[in-house]
Amino acid sequence: MAIESTPASNERREHVVLLASPGAGHVMPVAELARRIVEHGGFTLTIITYTNFSSAEHSSTFASLPPSVSTAVLPEVPLDDLHADARVETRIFTVVRRALPHLRDLLRSLLASPAGVAVFVADLLSPRALAVAAELGIPRYVFFTSNLMCLSTLLYTPELARTTSCDCRDLPDPILLPGCVPLHGAHLADPVQDRANPVYPLMIDLGLDYLRADGFLVNTFDAMEHETLVAFKELSDKGVYPPAYAIGPFVRSCTGDAANDACIRWLDDQPDGSVVYVCLGSGGTLSVAQTAEMAAGLEASGQRFLWVVRFPSDKDNCASFFGGSGGDGGDSPMNYLPEGFLERTKGTGLTVPMWAPQVEILNHRAVGGFVSHCGWNSTLEAVAAGVPMLTWPLYAEQRMNAAMLSSRVGLALRVRPGTSREGDGVVTRDEVAAAARELISGKKGASARAKARELRVAAANAMRAPGGRSREAFDAVVAGAWKGRSSSARVGYAAETDNGSTATAAE
Repeated sequence: MAIESTPASNERREHVVLLASPGAGHVMPVAELARRIVEHGGFTLTIITYTNFSSAEHSSTFASLPPSVSTAVLPEVPLDDLHADARVETRIFTVVRRALPHLRDLLRSLLASPAGVAVFVADLLSPRALAVAAELGIPRYVFFTSNLMCLSTLLYTPELARTTSCDCRDLPDPILLPGCVPLHGAHLADPVQDRANPVYPLMIDLGLDYLRADGFLVNTFDAMEHETLVAFKELSDKGVYPPAYAIGPFVRSCTGDAANDACIRWLDDQPDGSVVYVCLGSGGTLSVAQTAEMAAGLEASGQRFLWVVRFPSDKDNCASFFGGSGGDGGDSPMNYLPEGFLERTKGTGLTVPMWAPQVEILNHRAVGGFVSHCGWNSTLEAVAAGVPMLTWPLYAEQRMNAAMLSSRVGLALRVRPGTSREGDGVVTRDEVAAAARELISGKKGASARAKARELRVAAANAMRAPGGRSREAFDAVVAGAWKGRSSSARVGYAAETDNGSTATAAE
């Protein structure tokens, strides 16, 4: 459990520990939060990850952080007893729980060091680790890398489980949570849909574990979720939930390194606002049939398009989450496209395998719309670039994101996979073509584009100093609540430890 050392400094600095979960949707915003904390001044920071989920992506993301950020990796824990078909979330929660003894040892060593630990921050999939921080008397927060509506639904999960008996998808009435858009049960996160799945009780525990936090740092901003923020504050003021601080958006910046990328060079030759960008995230996958219909629909639309293609999977719509390519040896996802598609669309489209520089693409003048899985990172990147969206949710909380973006925010048009072709859940080529045309040149697309431009300005203003609401929230919690805090300053907090006993930690 080696820690990359932080350069010595004669200045006494507060030390923050950040625990990151796997997946690009978690690692990237955690890295950006780390950067923002240490650049705020007066802090050093350690990011902790898991050997079970280590990847080259993690290393490259963290390598660009300031020298005052250290990294530590918890030792690998066994997963051999999990069923081969265990859900992604089950695997993650199991690793988090089994690594708690290693985390406890690491935090104790950091507490004994000159820097100490001022604050412990777990990301949204690791709130079970808050019990260890409480046991050791360390102030503790959750960095919620998605939106506040999603957090609200997860906090509600234990109550939903207690008051209903059917699967969420079969709930007869919409779920009405304070400040949130009405949600059908099927909109809720995938892991709560099936009560019989082993992940279901883990999701109930997740909702309860969040209550151990002193507060939530949420990757959102007022203009995106004003009603939800107001309602949540009322609940936290009454002591129902810990307070939430809207400190986003956390979005990667254009670096200029992609100027010679093939995608950017191709976009340079296209008219302004003419290209539909299609990318369903680093973990999302389409079925073989849906890949064929997507291709045929893009071709039939007559719109210019840039499509990032991944290997299809008929078993799992998040098959790429842990970096699995789905191919063997020299196989390419291009081999799964309809025969002749690449040749026929050479004049209007560009299809690239696996990856593209998304932030640079979204900020290119030629891009007029984004077909997205509605992962929160991608959503915020579209917002920061002022690009309207066409929703194509696949897994996790993406269906509720899609509902919010289309019905309240007004940023997105909707496609509803699972309703368009009887029995097989495939969106037909005709619907794909019509949606692509509407996004670029229709009235609904124009309305979404106007809203996207409005949100782009609001997102930029949120972090602007002075006066930006996200900046003020960030300053309130980091400069106000965290500065000068030490683990010995806490008294009287009773926390349940991992083995079920009760330990009194300092508050």
